[in-house]
Parts: sequence; structure tokens; C-alpha cells
Amino acid sequence: MIAFTGLGLGVASYLTYVHYSGAPIACLKGGGCETVQHSVYSKLVGVPVALIGLIGYVAILAWLLAPENETTRFATVAFTLVGFGFSAYLTGRELFSIHAICPWCVSSAIIMMVLMCLAIWRFLRGGPLPMEDRIDTESSVRAVPV
Repeated sequence: MIAFTGLGLGVASYLTYVHYSGAPIACLKGGGCETVQHSVYSKLVGVPVALIGLIGYVAILAWLLAPENETTRFATVAFTLVGFGFSAYLTGRELFSIHAICPWCVSSAIIMMVLMCLAIWRFLRGGPLPMEDRIDTESSVRAVPV
């Protein structure tokens, strides 16, 4: 999960840099990166959505690096679920309002979807059992003479 979060941090950092520097965005031929980056939906209450994504990935990384317990696993699920929902909303805006697709944005949405799935699996799996609750397989499994 940390590797996927690192990828997301890279994408969000690049998009945040492009936004604030005014540098041209590297995009696939026919991609709508500039159109999406300069659309009315590229900011939320004046804050670039790329920066919101960057902050989200940093928060997810912080929860992943914290000592693992039920609270940190739940927080990771919560942040990735919100991130996925926001990414899905923005992807919908790309498709139905802006009529342009930004490959960078789509890659971030895919990364967030993978993180959300992994976070849910990690939460449902739970943590390792405490040592005193583990079953000692060597002493509990005995050969039965025949």
C-alpha cells in the first residue's frame, strides 16, 4: 500500500507543481490535460484539487506509517473511501461536464481505487492475534495411535 501511496503522491505532486508553476503539463497526444487543469472544476473553494489530492495522499501515508491497529486501519479506509469518492466525482465531471480526459487524473483515480480496495481488505482482515490467543499447533495436534 505504501508503494501505491507513493505513486499517488508523485502524480498529485506533479499536478500541484504544474498548477502553481504555470508550466505546460505533459500529456498524451489528444489528451485533455490542459482543458481539465484549467476548468472550473480544477478548484474547490479556491483550492486546486491537485493540492487536495496531495494532502489526501500525505494523510493516507501517515496512517499507513502509524503503528497498525484497528483505529489506523479504519482511518486508512475512511481516507481512501473519501479519496475514491472525490476521484469518482471528478472523473464524472471530466466525462460529462468538461468532455475531456486527463490521463494524470485517471491514473490518480485508479491508484485511489486500488488503495481503497486494499485498505478495506486490510481492515476486514484485522491484525495479528495477540501471542496468548494464538493456538499452539504443535501441542494441540497429537498423533492418534491406530
